[in-house]
Amino acid sequence: MLPTRPTTFADVAELELADYVENARVEILDRFTEWLRIPAISAAPAHAADVRASAEWCANEMRAIGLDHVQFLETEGHPSVYGDWLHAPDAPTVLVYGHHDVQPVDPIEAWLSPPFEPTVRDGQLFARGAVDDKGQVLYHLEAIRALLARDGTLAVNVKLLVEGEEEIGSPNFEELLLRERERLCADVVVVSDTGMWSATVPSMCTGMRGIVTFDVALRTATGDLHSGMFGGAVRNAAHVAAELVAALHDSRGAVTLPGFYDDVLPISEAVNASIDALPFDAAEFRETAKGAAPAGEEGFSTLERIWVRPTGEVTGMAAGYTGAGMKTIVPAAATVKFTFRLVPDQHPDAVAVAFHTWLDAHVPAGVEVTVVPMGAIAPALTPLDHPAVAATSRAIERVWGVAPRFTREGGSGPEEALGRVLDAPVVFLGVGLPDDSIHAPNERIVLDQFWKGLLAVGELWFELAAVGDKIRRSVPREGEQ
Repeated sequence: MLPTRPTTFADVAELELADYVENARVEILDRFTEWLRIPAISAAPAHAADVRASAEWCANEMRAIGLDHVQFLETEGHPSVYGDWLHAPDAPTVLVYGHHDVQPVDPIEAWLSPPFEPTVRDGQLFARGAVDDKGQVLYHLEAIRALLARDGTLAVNVKLLVEGEEEIGSPNFEELLLRERERLCADVVVVSDTGMWSATVPSMCTGMRGIVTFDVALRTATGDLHSGMFGGAVRNAAHVAAELVAALHDSRGAVTLPGFYDDVLPISEAVNASIDALPFDAAEFRETAKGAAPAGEEGFSTLERIWVRPTGEVTGMAAGYTGAGMKTIVPAAATVKFTFRLVPDQHPDAVAVAFHTWLDAHVPAGVEVTVVPMGAIAPALTPLDHPAVAATSRAIERVWGVAPRFTREGGSGPEEALGRVLDAPVVFLGVGLPDDSIHAPNERIVLDQFWKGLLAVGELWFELAAVGDKIRRSVPREGEQ
């Protein structure tokens, strides 16, 4: 049952920011809704100015809370926003990553309230970007605001990097990381673009799958043909596309790309134990999955399928006439969009080679094929025994009152590039819930989760400072930018 009014934290007053959350709710929500009103849809060229306006809002807030060196980090696309506070010379440096761009809102008619008119209903804030990811960036900003206003200092050095292209696959992000590596270097990276198992069972993500995607165009003739005059005598592009889709998996649900599983790491006993400890409910999962029946690779549980096993999906398919009535043609063109989710130690380049080999073997002679790569991200994984993982776990436990379970995310993001380029562990402090309708109509954030996320960030800085000698490396401090 979701809360109908904000939870109070009087019973956990020992938390660093309990008083701030109790006294500043209205002001924080005002800032939150102001940011959510900006339609920062990075995929739509018509909203390019809105994405920049959203970045400007974020930069202004960084300055207002007391961050230094606030600026846009420009790319060939939308800019990222950077700011820092580096006045703790003996403390570790933390880079906080998030993004402020949002998904398109289609179908607009499915929204119960307009997507860019934030609306609170029954303790939930509905708007595009509420949980993915403006809300989860904002509680970091608010925690810094509160601590600097109260103490005039932070327990750790903090750098914030807020991206503007995550929802379009971060096409320019790795180049930005490489270019700005010295500025962005840190002892640990904190990401709050993930979720928890449930509001009552807190969890902590420790890894994300990678992704590689392709848009495949098939052409069998220079134009559509009359099905009476040519049907049965020529290649039908729709048939070719359907045969490709059918050939993607074998009878056991395994992906048929050659060597697809060669680099997949076996599931460790620790990971198996963490998965088994979760209270998985098949009926609840099906409800969250909007009624879709379970399916997938045989021999693996649902959680294994979406967390620790790679997958191949057809995410779009088009061919022929799809309007009202009938048009008797042999379609000359078809498109199929393929998406592969990867797990450690798979690499997008190797999967791309396997995909092209598979495609060459399955497309008949005489069919013209055009393949456009649509993006690739490697999988990310943080060891469970890293001191930063333990520190984040303690921060979550202090706020939720119970130790978090360890999970993984089936989705993908730039976390792998962050960890690899910056040579730093990535830890996750996300508060989203499985039914937050991310990327769908009626996206929401449960406000109790938001407030707890803010409190947990306040605890995290002190927890990371306490293990500074275990995680601190040679990172430039104040005056070394």
